Amino acid sequence: MLEKGFFFTGFPGFICNQLIREVLKRNNDNGTFYVLVLPDMVEKAINESTAIISEYGLEQSSFNIIVGDITKPFLAITDEVQEVLQQRVTHVFHLAAIYDLAVPRDIAQRVNVNGTENVNEWVKRLPNLVRYIYFSTAYVVGNREGTLYETELIAPSSFKNHYEETKYEAEVLVEKLKSEVPVTIIRPGIVKGHSHTGETIKFDGPYFIMNFMDRLKFLPLIPRLGKGEAYVNLVPVDYIIQATTYLSQLDKASGKTYHLTDPHPYRASEIYEIIMQEMLNKKPKGMVPLKLGKWFLSFKPVRKYLGVEKEALDYFTWQGSFDCTQAVTDLKDSEISCPDFKDGMKPMASFYLKQKDNPAFQIKIL
Repeated sequence: MLEKGFFFTGFPGFICNQLIREVLKRNNDNGTFYVLVLPDMVEKAINESTAIISEYGLEQSSFNIIVGDITKPFLAITDEVQEVLQQRVTHVFHLAAIYDLAVPRDIAQRVNVNGTENVNEWVKRLPNLVRYIYFSTAYVVGNREGTLYETELIAPSSFKNHYEETKYEAEVLVEKLKSEVPVTIIRPGIVKGHSHTGETIKFDGPYFIMNFMDRLKFLPLIPRLGKGEAYVNLVPVDYIIQATTYLSQLDKASGKTYHLTDPHPYRASEIYEIIMQEMLNKKPKGMVPLKLGKWFLSFKPVRKYLGVEKEALDYFTWQGSFDCTQAVTDLKDSEISCPDFKDGMKPMASFYLKQKDNPAFQIKIL
């Protein structure tokens, strides 16, 4: 029987390194790991790989850093290394992408679309491939609203930002591969920190609300932003990695797309109140209309002071809900399910408060 060879893009990123740890936990025979790393990330990758090797008692030879670049043909991997990978890789996890909501179109196109096209072409040449797992996003739906299904990939009339648009275009490319390659597409909701430890790698998504509250805590009262009637789908990273690892080795998951979203999400107003209660022990008073909030955030000094991207406010009004029946059904035997947002609030706030002044966690507001 062929030994498993796991190949990852997106290392040493947080989701990728956590996913590798989960794959190791679920594979007693371990297998061999190959991680594609940009040249300027090699030092960080060595540090992270050393930690993983130490934690799991691995042989040095079972964890291999491959210098390359998804935006280049054949991933810029040397011919000698290509030969080894061709024979040994059985599972490919493609996570590398630009995840920033404010990303410029040209950068998003180069990494998210062209990069995925290069990975697709590379994957098609692997004779021993058992599964290709592609990380998309539930928000490939753009501005489509109502109930949104895992089984559909429909071009919306518009997108909220270039991130959504390029992830949609990339998923279209991967979807076409399903007739040639055993593909599983993962569509997470908005990823937040670990439900038990609160650990994350950057403060975006719901952490923009925390930045906002932390910067304005001196005020006698803090208003809510808009009516907050929209449901915001937040999922902890531990659910994403556990579910992805399980589905990557589930036979019936081949050829399917999964919404790894919260089946019972909270409204934006509820999330706002839960966060404020935990962080400041207060309730919001009054309301700033969202249009006015967006106007204020159109000024760079305001955005930078509050630590909030203007694009994040679009998710406070978007009226879509994700049906995740396929994911819930196929995960049923695994006992893996999405934790309640409220249950993970205390560790989330605790981690944020410890690291809020650490620039490594705050994303650059443009």
